[in-house]
Amino acid sequence: MLAINRSPDSYLAGGAAIHLQPNTTRYSNDLDFFQDSVERVASAFAQDSARLAAVGYTVEISINQPGYIRAFVQKDEERTKVEWAHDSAWRFLPPIVDAVVGYRLHPLDLATNKILALVGRNEPRDFIDILYFHRTTLSLGAICWAAVGKDPGFTPLSLLEMLRRRGVYRPEDFSRLHLVGPVNIVGQKTEWLHALDSAERFIRSRPPTQMGCLYYSPREKIFVEPTGAADDDSVPHFGRPGGVLPHVEE
Repeated sequence: MLAINRSPDSYLAGGAAIHLQPNTTRYSNDLDFFQDSVERVASAFAQDSARLAAVGYTVEISINQPGYIRAFVQKDEERTKVEWAHDSAWRFLPPIVDAVVGYRLHPLDLATNKILALVGRNEPRDFIDILYFHRTTLSLGAICWAAVGKDPGFTPLSLLEMLRRRGVYRPEDFSRLHLVGPVNIVGQKTEWLHALDSAERFIRSRPPTQMGCLYYSPREKIFVEPTGAADDDSVPHFGRPGGVLPHVEE
């Protein structure tokens, strides 16, 4: 319903954007719309709340401050939390067009955002999401390497050191999440420790001048973790305001 109001500067992000597809590990309980400016937050909320009201939804605002609005949207017995927030326009790639939600943040920007979120808060949902990205999108090491481009206050190794303090959870910590299936605590911890060790080896292998970038393979037309092998064709891809699609000169 709200897809019609989405644009490259007002797009779905957060857990709902990560878990749109049915083959992911959990469900999100809310919707997060990011905007590129404080002013855009206000205009996006005005557009969305007007559309919701026009089709019979109520919008109950719980927080309203410059750059951030939280509301509960309800119709009959169905109720959902929705947030409109200002986020930096600096990103690796432009938001992508989505047939269901209009525009959503690119998965690689979702991944780097999620790493920085896990460093700042010890939330089981962030941990679940990072392992999902590590399995399906890009290795933990490559995500850490790129994430410092978004937050230059970190180095990849300092980011990794803070991540080593995460991953200590009990089964009940996941009970409030809407998971697709049960969590294997032992298997998950083994996977996490292996990912951390692999990430450190990768980070120590990269040249400091390339810190804060993703790596793109023109041959495979995907983002990769460079191997350093003779046939490795990966090239650095740095972010910028608005994001940029990879381009390699022939």
